[in-house]
Amino acid sequence: MPTRKHVHQIDLGHPPERVFALLITPSAIRGWWSAARAIVVPEVGGLWVAAWGPSEVDPDYVVAYTITGLDPPRRLALAHTAYHARSGRLPFEAEFTTEFVIEPRPGGCALRVTQDGFPLDAVADAFYTGCETGWRNTFDGIRKFLEGRES
Repeated sequence: MPTRKHVHQIDLGHPPERVFALLITPSAIRGWWSAARAIVVPEVGGLWVAAWGPSEVDPDYVVAYTITGLDPPRRLALAHTAYHARSGRLPFEAEFTTEFVIEPRPGGCALRVTQDGFPLDAVADAFYTGCETGWRNTFDGIRKFLEGRES
C-alpha cells in the first residue's frame, strides 16, 4: 500500500559520535524530546521507548519501537511501532518506520530523519501534520540540547 513520509534534516556543529549518542541515551532523549521517561536497549532487536506525562500508570503518550538497524555512529532504524495516547487510538492502521542517518560534514554532521508509513487516506491527515510539526520541534530540541551541553 502506498504511504507518505516525512524527511527532516539539520546540520549540527558536533561530531557524528556525539549526535548518535544522544539518539540512544535515555537521559539525552528525555532532554531533547521532553519525555518523562525513556528506555533504550541499544542492539538490533532491542527496544527504543519514550513516554510523556506525569503518570506511569496512565501516561499521556507512549511510543515504542523495535530497533531494526544499528550502525553507530551512522544509522539508527526503528520499526514495529506501538503508539498509545490517553485520548484514544489512532483512527487508522499504519506500519511506521523511523530512520535516523548521520552524515559527517566539515565541522560537524548532518542529522536526517525519515518517518514513513503514513496512510494517504485523509483520516491520517491531522496526525501526519502533527508529526511534521513534531519533527521540527524535535530537531529544535536536539539543537538546543546540544547547545546547552557545550559550556
